[in-house]
Amino acid sequence: MCGRFYSPSAQGLTAGSSMMVDIVTVAMLTRRILGEENDKAMESPDRDQIDRYITSSVKSAFMKIAHSVEIKADTSHEHVLASLAEETKKLLKIEANIFSPVLSRWHPQAAVLSASLLHKLYGNKLLHAYVKLWQGPFLEHAEHLTEDVVSVFPAADSLEQYIMSVMASVVGDDGLDSLCRQKLVPYEIESKSGMVVLRWVNGQLERVETWVKRAAEQETWDPISPQQRHGGSIVEVYRIIEETADQFFAFKVPMRIGELNSFCRGIDKAFQIYTQLVTQPIVDKEDLVPPVPVLTRYKKELGIKAFVKKEIQEVRPVDERKSSEIVQLTMSKLCVRLNSLYYAISQLGKLEDSISERWAKRQSDKINIRRSMNGKSKSVVSNQKNQFDGSRKEINAAIDRVCEFTGLKVIFWDLQQPFIDNMYKNSVSQARLDTIVEVLDLVLAQLCDVIVEQLRDRVVTGLLQASLDGLVRVILDGGPTRVFSPNDAPLLEEDLEILKEFFISGGDGLPRGTVENLVSRVRPVINLIKQELQSNSRKYYIIESKTAQQCAVELSRLGTGDAVV
Repeated sequence: MCGRFYSPSAQGLTAGSSMMVDIVTVAMLTRRILGEENDKAMESPDRDQIDRYITSSVKSAFMKIAHSVEIKADTSHEHVLASLAEETKKLLKIEANIFSPVLSRWHPQAAVLSASLLHKLYGNKLLHAYVKLWQGPFLEHAEHLTEDVVSVFPAADSLEQYIMSVMASVVGDDGLDSLCRQKLVPYEIESKSGMVVLRWVNGQLERVETWVKRAAEQETWDPISPQQRHGGSIVEVYRIIEETADQFFAFKVPMRIGELNSFCRGIDKAFQIYTQLVTQPIVDKEDLVPPVPVLTRYKKELGIKAFVKKEIQEVRPVDERKSSEIVQLTMSKLCVRLNSLYYAISQLGKLEDSISERWAKRQSDKINIRRSMNGKSKSVVSNQKNQFDGSRKEINAAIDRVCEFTGLKVIFWDLQQPFIDNMYKNSVSQARLDTIVEVLDLVLAQLCDVIVEQLRDRVVTGLLQASLDGLVRVILDGGPTRVFSPNDAPLLEEDLEILKEFFISGGDGLPRGTVENLVSRVRPVINLIKQELQSNSRKYYIIESKTAQQCAVELSRLGTGDAVV
């Protein structure tokens, strides 16, 4: 009955609306008169009759637009279901804005009836329409993000959201939940779309991991420029990830928070893979530190001999391949690795902000609709600020490991001969630490030329720690060419002070408190030298499971002083 009033022009709609008021009024009066003349009560109230008018006219109008869309399908670049969703939305707008206000005089929920009916009519097409290409219904066979899926899903979802908003304008948000359960069977586009998007995300993340590995493997670890001291691989990694994120947010199909979380977890994993590849050549401390010299003791100390034999057997020789890899890890290349790790962690915040802002913008206008469709209230705008905490933890641990390795490599590998092998050799006074400090000054100059300012203190602290470890090693495990007496203690203390002030560097180096704290752990070792020598070396080696520093502290407590080796 009302289908004839669906005119495409605004003037036609206005005229149709005005005419419909008169026609419906006459129709309702005529119905009552005829009922009275026939001497029978009205079988149904006016509302039921309007219900039938709306149902008939809406179905008729929908059939017309469906037929029109199908005729144009061959010449249109848009999928027929996407076009039909758009036309159905236009039809509902006409109904809600022009005709429902008139019909609501007799039927307060005329707009709800029209909206729910159009939801059902389009839903039948979406759920059951036969698609020749797939030999089956569209929604059932939508498994990948094809052009058709990308076209139909947003259109269908937009229609459903608009239908919900029309119904909410009549019954309010409070009444919408129960009304949806009574009158609507949700399309579940978001759920179906989520599975399709998740399949795309998993496929893309596999490719991202491949690209990340390739970028790291092809890296030469040279700085991009004096201003950009990181390697090109981390820039490539971010480019790949940002392009993937752009593609993810470019899809207009509905998504849930689960798809976003899966995407972010995959990106987090990609950064962790890159971090592991950066640190892959970094060997353990045992591979850098040369074996402890054989102890020389009195023959009667059989227990000590047995311990020495056991210790010799436990020394791990460095194979040639690993030795070659260590040599290739120059100071410059280690610094570029560190700079690349710092660039990776420093840019994570920007990536998180970008993802969080785009997701919030995408989802904010859908919160109320999703709440009603799901029958429960939940926020879909999630805080994405902690999505990459796994990467942050991994990168920070990697930076600490490379800083420690850099210091150990300088002292125990690059400077093994002047520091570990020759310092204090034969005589403390003739092979002092000052010659080593001059070399360390050159090392620090080279380091500061490449390392970024934000990591300078961390890597220099690693060098200080390694220097102190080397000093303790020389004093406690120096081999038969080194003999210390109480008279050497002042020289050793002076050298320790020189080393301390070198790293403080008049306030331009490390914080004094940091240096003092590390140096304080070495002082008990030098205090042993001050004590008179006693034949208590057996006590020193009883504590074989402890480190040299721990042994020194223990011996100091026991009142013994045999540090001669």
